[in-house]
Amino acid sequence: MSPDAAQPVQPSVDGAMRLCVDDLAVVRGGRAVLHRLSFSLSSGQALIVTGPNGAGKSTLLRALAGLLPHAAGAVALAGGPPDLELPQQAHYLAHSDGMKAALSVEENLEFWSRYLAQAPDRRSRSVAAALGVVGLAHVAAAPFGALSAGQKRRAALARLLVAFRPLWLLDEPLTALDRASREKFAAAMREHCANGGLIVAATHEPLGLDDASTLPLGDALGGALGAAS
Repeated sequence: MSPDAAQPVQPSVDGAMRLCVDDLAVVRGGRAVLHRLSFSLSSGQALIVTGPNGAGKSTLLRALAGLLPHAAGAVALAGGPPDLELPQQAHYLAHSDGMKAALSVEENLEFWSRYLAQAPDRRSRSVAAALGVVGLAHVAAAPFGALSAGQKRRAALARLLVAFRPLWLLDEPLTALDRASREKFAAAMREHCANGGLIVAATHEPLGLDDASTLPLGDALGGALGAAS
């Protein structure tokens, strides 16, 4: 299914944005992990990146986040503030939770709220509201390092909510989450899209985004990796 074939959720704010990836190539360790990959995504849309281990899912997200150089091709996010580069308009959630163990959950999120917010935005949630969304209000004062694996992941997901950024880049976001937490995060992703956001998520599991497009990476016949369907 082509990403452009998705039926987007209509954004509730003015100013549509569009993520365009054109002939992207990424080389790691002398090996072409992604080769001539092209797709586009508009405000209100989500793209699920699938494929076997080693197909380039995490590499794609890291390249979009500006953490890996492009051997060829171009990546652009049109429609946002002209003075901000794409990584400044994106949240990148990887396998690491990005939190300080000695700080409380609330202190961690307050730091990220101040650090990540480019400007006041009504779509940003307060720390208390974000913790309510992920069901962690009762551990706000607890040291992050004392949380269970599932609670740590939920706290990391709350980081996406305290400073609105239009593009979410998510690498296996459901890791360590129970069913109830997955449903809450699915609702948060749908709300993000409804607010004009975009999501690119690499996952092996259903995310609860029925209108999302799928981009399979890897070729079972041994062809070039990264060809969009």
